[in-house]
Amino acid sequence: MPDFRKVTEDFSVAPQIAVDDIAAAADQGFVLVINNRPDGEAPDQPPNARMAAAAQAAGVAYVHIPVRGGPTADQVEAVREAIAGADGPVLAFCRSGTRSIVTWSLGQAASGERGRDELVRLGQAAGYDLSGVLAS
Repeated sequence: MPDFRKVTEDFSVAPQIAVDDIAAAADQGFVLVINNRPDGEAPDQPPNARMAAAAQAAGVAYVHIPVRGGPTADQVEAVREAIAGADGPVLAFCRSGTRSIVTWSLGQAASGERGRDELVRLGQAAGYDLSGVLAS
């Protein structure tokens, strides 16, 4: 069973998912999958091209926004725009889910959509500590 961690009604994160998990995401109503993991980060990780093909086969939109270390302003904006353009729930993943939730939360904070305290609470409920990432 995939480890999809609900952050809000429209956004969830996950540690590395398998190719077959894309179909499970579609079955659960996700309309967009965001891959925040660079290709080749680990020898056992499925390549981006296979994940994209699985998304296409499952009828799910897919975008690859690889983040190494902390996200850049361009990556934060790209994730924010991808989510804003989605017509339904979004699942983002990376190795542990941390880069995905950090990138999303920075976009939420920068746009003013959610405040720091709310983002920290949402992160904590999903199993991530965002307290050191978001400015006080």
